[in-house]
Amino acid sequence: MCGIAGTYRWPDGKVVTDRLTDTLAHRGPDGAGRYSHAAGDGEVHLGHRRLAIVDLSETGAQPMVSDGLVLTYNGELYNAPELRAELTAAGVRFRGTSDTEVLLEAWRRWGTDCLPRLRGMFAFGIFDERTGELVLARDQLGIKPLFLLRRGEGVVFASELKALSAATGGKLEVDHAALVASLLYYWVPDSRCAFREAEKLPPGSWLRCRPDGRTERGRFWHLRDVASEGRERALAGDLPDVAAVVEESTRRHLLADVPVATFLSGGLDSSYLTALAARDRPGISAYTIGFRAEDAKFEAMPDDLRYARQVAARFGVDLHEIEIAPNVLDLLPEMTYHLDEPIGDPAAINTYLICSAAREAGVKVMLSGMGADELFAGYRKHLANLIALRYQRVPRPLRRGLYAAVDRLPVASARRGYRSVRFAKRFLSFADLPEETAFRRSYTMYDQEELLGLVDPDLAGTVDDVLTEHADVYADNDLDDFVNRMCLGDARMFLPGLNLAYTDRSSMAASTEVRVPYVDVEVVRAAFAVPGNRKIVGRQGKAVLKEAATSVLPREIVYRPKGLFSAPLRAWMSRDLAPLVREVVNDGVLVNSGLLRRDALARMVAEDAAGQRDFSKHLWHVLTLEYWYRDATSGTGRSARPAA
Repeated sequence: MCGIAGTYRWPDGKVVTDRLTDTLAHRGPDGAGRYSHAAGDGEVHLGHRRLAIVDLSETGAQPMVSDGLVLTYNGELYNAPELRAELTAAGVRFRGTSDTEVLLEAWRRWGTDCLPRLRGMFAFGIFDERTGELVLARDQLGIKPLFLLRRGEGVVFASELKALSAATGGKLEVDHAALVASLLYYWVPDSRCAFREAEKLPPGSWLRCRPDGRTERGRFWHLRDVASEGRERALAGDLPDVAAVVEESTRRHLLADVPVATFLSGGLDSSYLTALAARDRPGISAYTIGFRAEDAKFEAMPDDLRYARQVAARFGVDLHEIEIAPNVLDLLPEMTYHLDEPIGDPAAINTYLICSAAREAGVKVMLSGMGADELFAGYRKHLANLIALRYQRVPRPLRRGLYAAVDRLPVASARRGYRSVRFAKRFLSFADLPEETAFRRSYTMYDQEELLGLVDPDLAGTVDDVLTEHADVYADNDLDDFVNRMCLGDARMFLPGLNLAYTDRSSMAASTEVRVPYVDVEVVRAAFAVPGNRKIVGRQGKAVLKEAATSVLPREIVYRPKGLFSAPLRAWMSRDLAPLVREVVNDGVLVNSGLLRRDALARMVAEDAAGQRDFSKHLWHVLTLEYWYRDATSGTGRSARPAA
C-alpha cells in the first residue's frame, strides 16, 4: 500500500511531481522514489511513497523499472501467486517476491487484457519507454483512489486530491455541484470531484496518454454487468456457496510479510472475518472501540464491546480496546484535511484512531468488514424500503394519522436520545414515496424541498442535476429484484463514494493499510447471484451471510441486533461542538459567501436543540464542509497538515 503520483507532458513536471510525492509522505513512510524520462516533446515524471507490506527488500522498491517498462503502483494483488506461477511457466524470471513485479510482468505480457485478471485493490501508472505512452488504471470496485487533472496535452495524477491542489498552488476552483451532492449524501459521489478541473478515474477503467497529445479511455469491468450475470445464475439455480467464497477471500487477504490485525466491532461482518482470520493466524490481534459512558447513554448506543470481547475470547484473539473520547475540536480540521473532500461520516474518526493505535503497536495491515452491508442487504434502509412497500397498502387516512402522531414525539430529552423515535421519523419521511425516490431518501440528508431551501437559489438547477444523476444510476440495470437493485445502487455509489473513500484516507493518514475481503471480485459475483429473498428473510437482513457464518460463530453474535460503527454525534453537538456550531451558523464562510442560507441552518439548530428533530448528522456535515471550504478557498494549496 502506497502513495503514487506523476506528471506527463506537464510544465515543470519534475518540481510538481516532487511536490505531489512529498504531500503523500504519510501514505508511505518506508521509502520514496522518483523516475524521469522523455515523452514525445515533453517528459514523464513518476513518484512513489512506499508502505512496505510484501517483499520488504529493495527488490520491491518503486517506481519499478524493468526492460523499458516503469510502474508506480498502490495496492495489493491477492492472486499474485497464481499470476506469478503462470508467468514463470511462460519463461519470465523474477528478481524478487513483490506483487509489484508480478503486475509489471503481467502488463508486459497482456497489456490492458491483464486488468480483468487482477484480483485485489489497485491504482497505478505504467509508462512504456519505447512508445512514450502512460496508462493509468484503477481497480474494479474503486477501493483505491486515483485523482487526475488534465490541461491541454498534459496530465497530473496522484492518490490524493490534496496533492493535486498543492501541486497547482491551491488554484483549483471549487465545484459547487459536488458540494450540493455532498450536502445531499454527506459525501461526494465517485462520479464527481470537489474541484472543477480534477476528476477521479472511474472504477474498473483505464486511461492511456499518448506522446502526440491524444488520450484513450477503456472499461475493463462494470458492476452492472456483474449484477446482470448474477441474475442469470440465480434464475438457472446456480446459487453460490457464500461461506466458501468469503472464507477463501479472507484467507487471501491475510497475505503479507508484516503483522496483520482486524477491526472487531462485535457485529456480524467483523466477527466473521476475525474468526476466519484466527483460523489461519492463531493469536491474531483485533482492535475495537468504545465511547465515554455518558456519550453512549445520551446517544442510546448499543453495547458492542461485550460482543467483541466474546468473539475475542472464543477464538483466542488478542483484543485491544480503544475508548474514543477525542478532542473533537482538534480532530475535526485534521480529519477534514485527510479526507480530501467534504465527507461527513464521523466513522472516519473511529478508523483513524483505531489505525493510529494499531500502527503504534507495529501493525501495518488491518482487515475490515466493509462492504458486506452493501452487497448482502444489511443496512436498516434495505429492510425499511421493503416494509415501506407494505406500508403503502395501509389506508391513507391511517397513514396520515400515524405521521402526525410520530411527528409530535421528541427525538431526545435533555439527558438522552430516543433511537426508536429517530428511526420512526426517518422511516415516515420516505415510506410513501416511489421506489427510487424512497430508496434515495432513506439514506440522504434532505428531500428536494429541504435542499433547495438550504442552498443558494442560483443552485436550484444543480440540485435537479444531482437528483437526476442518482435516478439514472439506480435505473441503469436490467434487474427485476428490488433488494438487488438497492444493493447495486449502494455498490456503485455509496460504497466507493463514502465507505471505501473514508477508509482509504483515514487509514493511510495513520500509515496503515486496510483490506476489505468482502469487497472482492469473487465475493461480489457471489453476492449478486443470491436472490433478494435470500438476502432479506422476514426481518433479517444479510440472511444468506448469517447462514454462512453460523458454521463458525455462535448464534448470539450472528443474530444480535445490528451495531453501529459511528459516533455519539448528538452528545458531541450538544456539548463539545455547540459553540462551533453557533459560530459557523452565524458567521461562517459558507453563510457569508451565500452558498448556504443562515435562516435554514438556524432553524435546524433550534429544532435539534429542542429535541423535536435529530439534525446532529446534518450539522456535523456542515462543520466538515465549513472547514473544507475554508481550506479550499484560502489559496494555500492545502499542502500543509493543520496543527492538531
